[in-house]
Order: sequence, then C-alpha cells, then structure tokens
Amino acid sequence: MDSWYQAAVAAIDRQATDAARARQASLTKPPGSLGRLEALAESFAGWQGRALPVLGRIDVCVFAADHGVAAQGVSAFPQAVTGQMLSNFAAGGAAVNVLAREHGAHLAVVDVGTLGIQAQPFGVIEQRLAPGTDDFTRGPAMSQALLAAALQIGRDRVDAGSSLFIGGEMGIGNTTAASAVLAALLVVEPAEVVGRGTGIDDPTLARKANVVADGLARHAPGWRGLAEPERCVRILADVGGLEIAALTGSMIAAAQAGVPVLVDGFITTVAALAACRLNPGVRDWLLFAHRSAETGHGRVLAALEAEPILDLGMCLGEGSAAVLAVSIVRSALALHAGMASFEDAGVDDGR
Repeated sequence: MDSWYQAAVAAIDRQATDAARARQASLTKPPGSLGRLEALAESFAGWQGRALPVLGRIDVCVFAADHGVAAQGVSAFPQAVTGQMLSNFAAGGAAVNVLAREHGAHLAVVDVGTLGIQAQPFGVIEQRLAPGTDDFTRGPAMSQALLAAALQIGRDRVDAGSSLFIGGEMGIGNTTAASAVLAALLVVEPAEVVGRGTGIDDPTLARKANVVADGLARHAPGWRGLAEPERCVRILADVGGLEIAALTGSMIAAAQAGVPVLVDGFITTVAALAACRLNPGVRDWLLFAHRSAETGHGRVLAALEAEPILDLGMCLGEGSAAVLAVSIVRSALALHAGMASFEDAGVDDGR
C-alpha cells in the first residue's frame, strides 16, 4: 500500500501568525475581547502566510457510500436512502446544498461506494469502488487495496488553490462504522461512543452497540502489537467505510497542500482522528466546526484536543454544520482586516 499519506504536511508561517497577533493587539478593542475570533484570524494568517488572510475559494466535497453492516438493522432508514439522497444532492435539495449556495461554497458530490443506482444523477461524480463495504461482523469491511483506492479518491478531491476544504458524508450505516473505528482507535467500550445516528429507538441502539462490539471482537486480535500508522490502516479496512476513508485521505492531502480543513460532525471528526493517526502533522491544519449531538462526538473531540466553533445541537452530517460555520470564519477575517487600529482612529489605547 502506497504510504503517500505519511509525507510531510505544509509548514505553517509562524511569522505571519505573529504579525496577525500584533495586529489584533493594535485594534480598537480591549485585548482578547473578540475571543476565539481573534484566534481564527491568527490561524488563517499562519495557514496563508500573510498577516491579513482572506477567504477565497471554499470547496465542499460530500462522499457517499453504503455499509454492509446496515444488514444488522442498525439504522432507522433502509439502505436505499443513500442513493435517494444522492439524487437529492444532485437536485440541490439537501441542507448542505442550501448552505453552500448561501455561503458561496463550491459543492461536489462523489459516489465512492454506494450499492448502485441504475442511472447516476446528473452532477454526481461517479467513482464507485464497490457496492458498499462488507458486513464487518462477518469479515473485513474492505480489503487493503480498496482502502488505498478510497484514500486516493479523497486525496484527488483537494485543490491546492482552495482557501478552505470541507468534507461531508452520506451513507446509511455510517455512524455504526464510525463508532467502530472510534472505539478501536481509542480502545474504549462501544457503548461509550455508539449513538442514535438516524434517530434509532432504544432496542435498536442496544443492537447497534452489540454489533460494534461483535465487529471489534472479531478483528481486534489482528491489531494487537501493531504500531501507528499500520494499526490505523488495519482498523479502517476492517471496520471502516469507503466514505470515511475518502474523508481521511482528503484531510491528509489538504494538510500536505497547505489547505486548512473545517471539520464537520461525528463521522468526519472520526476520519480526522484517523488522519492524525496516519500523519500527526495533519492536526495543525484542522479547524472544528461544531459539537454534534451524536454520543461519541465529545470523545473524539477530546482525543483531538479540539474546541469547536458552534454548539447548536445539530447531528445531520453532509458537511452542513461546517458550511454553516463559514460565516463565523468569514466574520473573523473581516474584523481582523477591517477594524481600525488605535493609532489610525486616534483612540487612546490606555497605555
């Protein structure tokens, strides 16, 4: 398996970060009064290598795939919904479509592994590697070769000219796969990270936790003694999903290309954790959009030492909350560039 994902990430310009911090100290406001908006501006300065960063092209890519584990009855919706939602994305009717239009983001939808649609909706990029993964309670979700191909699809979706990359996902059963990956990476009990996903009831939630536990029991012996990143590679192949792998590849490629990533909710944050296990330098290029209502999201945010921008009780996925958070990023950069300094405004700075 090609280990491109271990190549070094881009360097952050610390001089630009320092210059942005100095500018924040000169603006007509008490020090720190804009809170985390100041830190956002400083982060983008370091990422872009200039004291006055600007938010140009924003790329949003939704990766769609199906999951064999859905046959275990872990979702409130049938697998057919994955393909139906592809049509909805293509028609512009999903939440992420509306938000992308509202915030001027460029949206792409990639079929990386759905069960198969007789007629692919116009506008959906077809890169279907397989008709979904296999049921991980019966064997590996995918082969190493399939995992490598999915990582590459994510890698290929990153444009080095972007100011910001946002990954989204769609796939019935994918919170089950993400929970399995998270429980394996953090070595915690499945019940601690398995949530309601599509809105399942209590009996289904219990079954979902048992399904994840069964999958981990089957595959965990093969991970013992492995060091990172090989352990992470094996976990992704054994219990992951094609869209989770594509998200992981896209985040690593973005960091290598010097493009910051605005991470969405539970599933994408699990992919972010996997990306950091494969290449620890990726963490410096990640910004976290929101705190999802999904059970395991707090655990994975804590593992990444991440403080998200928003907390609105959302758990939709698709990249929707990340696109929503673009408005906060844009405002942070506008304040940073547009406010007057004490000197320019003739205001006493108190010193």
